[in-house]
Amino acid sequence: MPSLSELQLALTELRGKVVTGQGALLAAWQSVLASSDFVQDAANLAAYIALRREDLRVLQERLSELGLSSLGRCEGHVIATLDAVALALDAIGGVTPGEAALLHPGRDNRRGDKRLKQNTQRLLGKEPKQRRTRIMVTLPSAAAGEPRFVRDLIERGMDIARINCAHDDAATWRAMIDNIRSATRATGRNCLIHMDLAGPKLRTGDMVASPGRLRLKPTRDERGDTRAPAYFLFDASGEPGGPGLRGATGLAGYPRISVGRDWLARLQPGDLVEIIDTRGKKRILNVLERMGEAHLLACSADSVWLEMGCELRHLSGAGKHRLTRVGELESSPEVLLVHIGDHILLSRDASPGEVGEEEGYAGRIPCAQPEVLDSLRVGERVFIDDGQIGAEVEMLTEAGAWLKIIHARPEGDKIRPAKGLNFPDSDLVLPALGEKDLIDLDFVAREADIVGYSFVQSAADMDRLADELEARGAAGLGRIAKIETRRAVANLPEIIVHGASRGPFGLMIARGDLAVEIGWSRLAEIQEEILWLAEAAHVPVVWATQVFEQLIKENLPSRAEMTDAAMSERAECVMLNKGPFVLDAIAMLDDIARRMRSHQHKKSARLRALHW
Repeated sequence: MPSLSELQLALTELRGKVVTGQGALLAAWQSVLASSDFVQDAANLAAYIALRREDLRVLQERLSELGLSSLGRCEGHVIATLDAVALALDAIGGVTPGEAALLHPGRDNRRGDKRLKQNTQRLLGKEPKQRRTRIMVTLPSAAAGEPRFVRDLIERGMDIARINCAHDDAATWRAMIDNIRSATRATGRNCLIHMDLAGPKLRTGDMVASPGRLRLKPTRDERGDTRAPAYFLFDASGEPGGPGLRGATGLAGYPRISVGRDWLARLQPGDLVEIIDTRGKKRILNVLERMGEAHLLACSADSVWLEMGCELRHLSGAGKHRLTRVGELESSPEVLLVHIGDHILLSRDASPGEVGEEEGYAGRIPCAQPEVLDSLRVGERVFIDDGQIGAEVEMLTEAGAWLKIIHARPEGDKIRPAKGLNFPDSDLVLPALGEKDLIDLDFVAREADIVGYSFVQSAADMDRLADELEARGAAGLGRIAKIETRRAVANLPEIIVHGASRGPFGLMIARGDLAVEIGWSRLAEIQEEILWLAEAAHVPVVWATQVFEQLIKENLPSRAEMTDAAMSERAECVMLNKGPFVLDAIAMLDDIARRMRSHQHKKSARLRALHW
């Protein structure tokens, strides 16, 4: 075990290495930082990177045994923490430091915390009352036409509204923004507007359409018992029935069965309807609530498969025994059902994909961005639908990439249109800003408070965005870099320095794509490292993807989700996705963040008195 003098020497040598490493990094970043107010923050980031190049475990254990800081919470103030520990070791050895020397590390510690708070407020707005963490919510398309819903989001605790530019258009975004601004005036609450650029669309393309079918599917628990019925609308608007818009609100959130207006007029809440579905199964549907002249909300406790022409019989009420038939249903795209060992063609041809007819060949589906196929090599992995399906490149031809399925559920998995593609082994050469992004950036620069930057992979990507914002007179617009690829993780320090040196800046941990890219087993580790580096640079972090996903979709959170939400309080902002129960999720997250503020600040536990 090291003696006190050996411990002092080790700490002195460590500080020397940190200062040397810090200087080398700052010299490399000099041209970027020359006219920036990020110099102080970059200096601490450089010191932290130099510190973490060393294995500190033995030193940490010995310092901890002496009741001193083990350096495990020094992210925001590296040099100051080393100096404070050195003073404490001197005091243990009988050397009494002067009062000025004692005050210096504490002042620097507070300066680091203050810089993080300032940078967070500069990007994400004022800190909400009674919680440190901001809440960001992704708006559904329906928010454009539902001002009351937007106001409810803000009243529940939404601090930042996220608009995804991969969906909808400028007219819809304008309507959303108008509703946000009207709601902030009405409530007196502030709500910033964050607009996410779409970036490269690494997704599957369209499939051939097949005649419309609709499945009403109750929610069941692990034992197969019904936990919630399948809700749907009887729709007499004359529009084709269909599955509705997933994650939207109001009428658009429910599947719709097209029926005749006269038949619908006789239905009342509490009535029963019998249907014979496409499998010949007799099912009873319960009418719940009238929702305007052309719609009635109903539910089924059983699964029901429907197609055009299925017979509906009114069993009770004023319209007893009246018959109608299911009207036209929206056509639906075919899907590729794949099993382990199957082959598919990820094609360059943009024409709709088709199901294969030969055994072992599941079919062809186009790649929405076929130029990525030029970067693939035989043996590299391809993940589909957020990693649910895994494949390997077996052959590359002019037609595209022939993939062999290496991961799927025993019963098979379905590949649908517009599902995400990940190429974790491939060195993709794709611009983070495409033609659509540059057009959308004109709108974003005028209307948004923050721009979300998808598919960031390098410092050059951050420079490009800064140049484009300056060209549009929006140099001061906040920007958040989404960290979702291996290259982004590898280049993270440079991304931070180039991003934060030219405007308000933060990071988003895009945990969905990131998990697929780096592997699920490494997600927790990399997530921690991103949080540490961001704190060292005094820049805020957005914790994103699948936060309260089950609660938002089904109104029933899991135990793991509750723990995840509590851990998210270590970030400066938490993002919730859209869904039918997002208002409940906001309220739950707001409550958790208020409670955790008393217990946790970044990595440090706060020892509030326990109340049992």
